[in-house]
Amino acid sequence: MSKEAPGTFVITARDETSRARAGVLRTAHGPVETPVFMPVGTQATVKALEPRDLRENGASIILSNTYHLMLRPGADVVANAGGLHSFMNWDGPILTDSGGFQVFSLAKLRKLTPEGCAFNSHIDGREVFLGPKESMEVQRLLGSDIAMVFDECLPWPCDRARAEKSVAQTLDWAKMSQDAPHAPGQLVFGIVQGGIYDDIRRHCAEELSSMDFPGYAIGGVSVGEPEEAMYQAVEASVPYLPEEKPRYVMGLGVMTQMAECVARGVDMFDCVLPTRIARHGTALTRHGNVAIKAAKWERDLGPVEEGCDCYCCRNFTRSYVRHLLHAGEILGVRLLTIHNVHRLLEFMRELRVSIADGTFAAFREQLHKDQQQKETT
Repeated sequence: MSKEAPGTFVITARDETSRARAGVLRTAHGPVETPVFMPVGTQATVKALEPRDLRENGASIILSNTYHLMLRPGADVVANAGGLHSFMNWDGPILTDSGGFQVFSLAKLRKLTPEGCAFNSHIDGREVFLGPKESMEVQRLLGSDIAMVFDECLPWPCDRARAEKSVAQTLDWAKMSQDAPHAPGQLVFGIVQGGIYDDIRRHCAEELSSMDFPGYAIGGVSVGEPEEAMYQAVEASVPYLPEEKPRYVMGLGVMTQMAECVARGVDMFDCVLPTRIARHGTALTRHGNVAIKAAKWERDLGPVEEGCDCYCCRNFTRSYVRHLLHAGEILGVRLLTIHNVHRLLEFMRELRVSIADGTFAAFREQLHKDQQQKETT
């Protein structure tokens, strides 16, 4: 357990050529070095991985989902096990999202009110209500280290009138989330919304900053918008958030995009990308994505990625992993998931080192060059 109070964020290094910084965020279950990537364990598990795999590959914090755990198995079931950490046997920090994104993306039938949203469960169709009070109560029972406020995640595209109305609602919900009961040591992060409208994002960021949350997320990005629109949303938000608090871009896991957001002052990321594409036979590498199912790897005895020291690459060949995937063997997905999660966690470690030793600009430039090159082995 951390000796410093949860919520303490210390910036340990800054890049002279950008807004990039390295730091340490203290939580009730230990420190988190930033910039950080959080593997996503939506339903109290990072798909295909054991907690042991996460520890061995350097994960310091993971993410779980309020919406899904509320519906199944139920927050009371998790609480009965002593909370989410005990339930899934993970002793490190956990961040739980509020469930807002899932309500507005998965629920086909929903009714919005000032108190929250009534919707039909995507599992069995039963009617459920989730708002800031309900979301924070579920997160209290889960006992996560970081709880996100309940917000409305705007779709892409979105007109200005809807963005203004939505942000007003999101700010009301942020205050309600902040005032709700929390688990001991639980940090609550605000979420900036506003679509592509710079002035609306600035207003949202300034209002949330005045509420003095321990950290802030930039939401409503990576929802189908062009890459430049995503960077615009970050640039419209970061300058109006407290310098001494961590900043988190939600739902982002592409290496070049994370590096660009770090350069713009972001500290935290999460995404299902590494686990999802592994299930489809794709490997993340420094030179872009590689389809391991492709015929050209049938007799290739090299590792999934040259130079990688993950368990998969140390012990197995492309030929073997390709065979497992084509045969429908679970091990193929597991090995590729280990590699992909390792790749992003190792990337973030390298990124932190580059900020600390003053080579971030060169690291960033080389990353773009590497990602533009195609795997030719």
